[in-house]
Amino acid sequence: MKIGVPAEIKDHETRVGLVPAGVRELIRHGHRVLVQGGAGLKSFLSDEEYRASGAEIVASASEVWHASELIIKVKEPQPAEFGFFRPGLILFTYLHLAPLRELTSRLVASGVSAIAYETVRGARGGLPLLEPMSEVAGRMAVQVGAQYLQHGLGGRGILLGGVPGVLPARVVVVGGGIVGLNAARIAMGFGASVAVLDRDLQRLRQLDELFGGRLQTVASNQFNIAAGVRDADLVIGSVLIPGASAPKLVTREMIASMRPGAVAVDVAIDQGGCFETSQATTHTNPTFVEYGVVHYCVTNMPAAVPRTSTFALTNATLPYIQRLADEGLRPALDHDPGLAQGLNTHQGKITCEAVAAAQCAA
Repeated sequence: MKIGVPAEIKDHETRVGLVPAGVRELIRHGHRVLVQGGAGLKSFLSDEEYRASGAEIVASASEVWHASELIIKVKEPQPAEFGFFRPGLILFTYLHLAPLRELTSRLVASGVSAIAYETVRGARGGLPLLEPMSEVAGRMAVQVGAQYLQHGLGGRGILLGGVPGVLPARVVVVGGGIVGLNAARIAMGFGASVAVLDRDLQRLRQLDELFGGRLQTVASNQFNIAAGVRDADLVIGSVLIPGASAPKLVTREMIASMRPGAVAVDVAIDQGGCFETSQATTHTNPTFVEYGVVHYCVTNMPAAVPRTSTFALTNATLPYIQRLADEGLRPALDHDPGLAQGLNTHQGKITCEAVAAAQCAA
């Protein structure tokens, strides 16, 4: 199979869909891999490294898209790439289609078979291709939150861990999944006072045991969310319903109740965000202020640490890429029901129930 890796063009998207070691494995399986020149440079991966692994370096995105049967990307296609869509093309990337009506309609109209990393299921029911970036984003959420709590960047001038005689910052994490777990771990490492809200009591028990009772665990409901957000210096939104739009659990009124200079980081922004005040931002313009609260809602947070993120992503995606290339689309989906759940559009139809429901509701 001909596999293409174009350069990412989303604002400040510095990751690349495949590392040279992944190229070598695919070549070893008898496939051709075309990599757009310079695609890996922002992840500090040179064209020479790709060539040494057996990749064919091509000059343009157009050549990669038109010559390939399977396109491997990191982020959803941008409008400049819509013209490359065609029937029979397999696209394997993060899509987050729930809030993206135009992209969804273009994929459907063109007949692209689009498989979304974020809806592929593992053998034990997890989200194996979302988890590595959720780990990165969860850890980053605390770093950026700590940064924007600084006075010069609009924050309350609070050191996350405090100092002897001065209380640490209060961090509230809404959602106790992979993002929430990693955010809590890093925030506690900074010395902050941390609470995680989740509606799954068994998950709260797991977190309580994992952190030896040092983490505050709170049952998630509107009353408890409102109380937690009101008192937070940093609130991190980490709610996920696979494939669907994120529920707006943090209302405008809750954000308005926060102290001026508090910070809100919405990691769920790829799925529309879980704060009513959220609007997607970029690494170029990462924040805005509403009700005196600094909002960070960057849709591709892990691109800030591309070397770590690119390798972590390829570690997870490569077995699936090999299966698609070795077996072809239909046999691969038939043999792996979890991979089949990643199929979002195919032969002119939306094939993911959560995406279809979100599109109808929009």
